Amino acid sequence: IYMNNITIKGRLCAGPELRETNGGVALCNFTVAVDRAHNREETDFFRCTAWRKTAEFVKQYFAKGQEILLTGEMRCDIWEDEDGETRSAWGLQVDNVEFCGSAAQKDKPTAKANSPRYTGKKF
Repeated sequence: IYMNNITIKGRLCAGPELRETNGGVALCNFTVAVDRAHNREETDFFRCTAWRKTAEFVKQYFAKGQEILLTGEMRCDIWEDEDGETRSAWGLQVDNVEFCGSAAQKDKPTAKANSPRYTGKKF
């Protein structure tokens, strides 16, 4: 059972950025805008990171403005900046990606047996 599990549905703020680590592992960074349930005029922005096949799937099938449904874990990265100050940032480590929105989006082929979602392995 996951104790740190989050599900969000929103729109991509920009096109996903795919790159590789020095070890050749694919990773994709993107930001998702999510309207608040009780005040649609307020929006939260989630920094998201997908790895390996999930990263490639997001890059191939999603674009700026498109709706996306994600599940994963919230993680806090902590580092020291060049001035010696401790910094932190929260981000969503993506485990599962699904299409949502228009029928045209749902009819797109997927990376897994024409299913409208892709579940990647945990890293």
